[in-house]
Amino acid sequence: MNAAAAPVEILMVEDSPGAVRLTIEALRDAGLASSVHVVEDGVAALDFLYCRPPYGDAARPDLVLLDLNLPRKNGSEVLGEIRRDPALNGIPVVVLSTSDAENDVARCMALDANCYVVKPMDYEGFVAVVAGLKRFWI
Repeated sequence: MNAAAAPVEILMVEDSPGAVRLTIEALRDAGLASSVHVVEDGVAALDFLYCRPPYGDAARPDLVLLDLNLPRKNGSEVLGEIRRDPALNGIPVVVLSTSDAENDVARCMALDANCYVVKPMDYEGFVAVVAGLKRFWI
């Protein structure tokens, strides 16, 4: 008898409710049993990762899905802080952004993002992206 797989802990850092909804639906449709924690800005993301209030009992994520254009602290700043901290730098970080600008991609890759993905504009594209994430990072 197989034990049920433990849920994959995903921290999604995204300020767009529509993108959050699409991504969560795509995760379900891709058959990824996961626990998705959503925060809306970079400061909250770091609070979650460091288990600071109100995230004192936050689970360590197995994967961070990080938007670039965030309030209070942008995605590049969050990524830089994650990569500078030995306690966090082993967590895979996938940047999901609407930007396909070369300078955004180059900056994230220089900060050691595991992957940079331009957000698809349609639901089928989101499902394809999530299926790829499942194969490569989970």
